[in-house]
Amino acid sequence: MTDESELTEIQKAAILLISLGESDAAEILKHLGPKEVQRIGEAMTQLDNIPQSRVEAVVADFMNVVSDQTGIGINNDRYIRAMLNQALGEEKAKTLIDRILFSTNTSGLDTLRWMDPRQVAEALRYEHPQIQAVVIAYLDSDQAAIVLSFFDEKSRLEILMRIAALDRIQPQALQELNDMFETQFTGSKASQSRTLGGVRSAANIMNFMESSLEAELMEGIKDNDESLASEISDLMFVFENLSDVDDRGIQVILREVSTDSLVMALKGADTSLQEKVFKNMSKRAAELLRDDLEAKGPVRVSEVEEAQKEILTVARRLADDGEIMLGGSGEEMI
Repeated sequence: MTDESELTEIQKAAILLISLGESDAAEILKHLGPKEVQRIGEAMTQLDNIPQSRVEAVVADFMNVVSDQTGIGINNDRYIRAMLNQALGEEKAKTLIDRILFSTNTSGLDTLRWMDPRQVAEALRYEHPQIQAVVIAYLDSDQAAIVLSFFDEKSRLEILMRIAALDRIQPQALQELNDMFETQFTGSKASQSRTLGGVRSAANIMNFMESSLEAELMEGIKDNDESLASEISDLMFVFENLSDVDDRGIQVILREVSTDSLVMALKGADTSLQEKVFKNMSKRAAELLRDDLEAKGPVRVSEVEEAQKEILTVARRLADDGEIMLGGSGEEMI
C-alpha cells in the first residue's frame, strides 16, 4: 500500500475503524448508510500488514480534522450486511450487525436492507404482488434488482410495472408492512406518508439488473404498455450515456475504477466514448490504455457487460454523493 499521504479517504476510514475495535466501530457504523459501509468494508479487505506508524498517522489526521469541527451530527438509518461478512468474517460481522441493528430505532422495512436478497425474495414470494412491489421499491435499487432476479419472469414483470405505477404510500399502509416483520425485527412506528416507487424507481432498479434480465423485462413492459417502456428507457442510464458526462465527471469516475475493468468495458464502447476517456487521462496513461485495448484479444459479451455495469455502479454512487452529474454540465451548479 502507498504511504499515508496517498491513501484514499475510504482507506483511511477503514484503517481508523479497524484500529478502534469492534464495539466502537459498531457505534460509528450504525450512523452510516449501507453503501458507505460497503465501500469501507471493501477497503478493509485490501488492507494487509499496515505498519503501526501508518495507523498512528491516520488517527492523527482524523484528530486534526475533528478538532476543527464544532460538532459531528450524522442521522441516517440505512445499513449494510453483505460487505461486513466479506470484510470481517460471518461471525464477527453478525455481532456488529446485531449491535448496530438492534440498538437503533429501525423499522421492519429498514431491517430488510440488511438481509440477503435471496432471503428477502423468499420472505415475499407468497405475498400479494402489490405488497411485493411496495417492499422492493423501498429497497435500494441495487438490492432491489438482485431481489427481483429471484422471481420468475412473469412475476418480475408484474412487480416492476406495479413499482412504476406507485407514487405515495400512506402511513397506515407502511405500518401494516412493518407489522409483518416485527416478530423478527425491532421496529419503529411509521408516522409519515412517503414517496415510493414510480417510473424513475423502476428505471433505477433495471439499471442494476443483469443485461439479459433487463432486456427481457423491457420487452415484457413494451408488450403491456409501450408508453411506459419508453418512459423507463428514457430514464435509464446506460454505459453509452457516459459520453454525456462532463470532463471533470469522467476524471472523477476514472479515479474510482480499475484499469482491468476499464479496458474490458471499453472493448464494447464506441469510438467517441473511448476518445472521451483518453482525453481525460494523462498522455502516458492514455497511451498505455490504448495499448491494452489493442492487445486485448476477443472477450465474451457477458464480460464486457459486467465491466460496464461495474463502472456504471461507480458512476451512480458518485452521482448520489453529489460528486458528479450524470447528464453533462447543462444543469447550473450553485
